[in-house]
Amino acid sequence: MNFTKIYKKYKGLWITLDKSLKNVISAESSAKKAYEDALKKGYQKPILFKVPTNNLPYVGTFLHD
Repeated sequence: MNFTKIYKKYKGLWITLDKSLKNVISAESSAKKAYEDALKKGYQKPILFKVPTNNLPYVGTFLHD
């Protein structure tokens, strides 16, 4: 799944996704509200995800002695 569109629309929010990871079920400022909203909509095991506020690339290095 391409999270670019999700990031643009929901950055900083908690979202729930269906098991296919293709559909956003709910989006809220708190994880509890997002999860409860998905349960109310009939989803038994929604996937909870916090969309970051900054979309920064990760570059790492491996250091050893």
